[in-house]
Amino acid sequence: MSKKKIAFVTDSTAFITEELKGHPDVYVVPIVVISEEKEYEDGIDLSSEQLYDMIRNSKEVPKTSQPSVGKFTELYEELKQNYDAAVAIHVSNKLSGTISSSTTGKDQAEFDVEVVDSLSLSYAITTLMKKGLSMAEKGVDVKEIANELRDEATRSRNLILLGSLEQLYKGGRMSGAQFLLGNVLQIKPILTINSEGELGLSERVRSEKKATNRIVDLLKQSCAENNVKEVQIMHGNVPEKANALKEKIQEAIPELDIVVGEISSSLAVHAGEGTLAMLWHLEKE
Repeated sequence: MSKKKIAFVTDSTAFITEELKGHPDVYVVPIVVISEEKEYEDGIDLSSEQLYDMIRNSKEVPKTSQPSVGKFTELYEELKQNYDAAVAIHVSNKLSGTISSSTTGKDQAEFDVEVVDSLSLSYAITTLMKKGLSMAEKGVDVKEIANELRDEATRSRNLILLGSLEQLYKGGRMSGAQFLLGNVLQIKPILTINSEGELGLSERVRSEKKATNRIVDLLKQSCAENNVKEVQIMHGNVPEKANALKEKIQEAIPELDIVVGEISSSLAVHAGEGTLAMLWHLEKE
């Protein structure tokens, strides 16, 4: 029996590596960024530099919107011509309605798509994409790939230092009391996306320096208890902070591989400039 041809679909909250960019079977649907009543497609007609410029200079805070059902329907109609099936790996359903659009789109296109909730975003999606592509290469069935990725999604870990409490507050992701408390006391919250895919508070730390040291300690603890091969540092337009964090990690955990990259515009809308995030995966033994 010949190997079935499988497409891999994601959204622009994922970190798209050069390898994924150049892969013929990978398709990225852009999240929509809205600023001053104009709509932009993340990564297509809006770069991260342009977005940070908007945040600094616009009276209104930019907002994001999930891709439309029509966008997914159109893509799945196209993929139907050349593929037997697809795996769609998206930003956590608790953080965006993208999964809903993707699911309705595949139903309308009547195409065999396995929709997978990454329970996260950014490089956590990238990790799942890479694992899925590797399984497809070996001829694994689409349903088996999707079920394995759903299990792998629960093994992702992350810690986030927000660049801007104000950005999260204005974007409606934080209460006024939390914002005021954080600003008055100069508290640096360490956030995490939990195993249910929800964004929440991990710890409160008094300064950025202490928060950075703390996330390295938490990563070290996770590496000691689990099989972790790589950590990804994602940043919001602060490469110097990302590289300083990389040096701290290299010192604390020399055997760990480290990838540094930027968060996408659609994530920067909520997290703000100056954000630092670490993501890693608990590999199966």
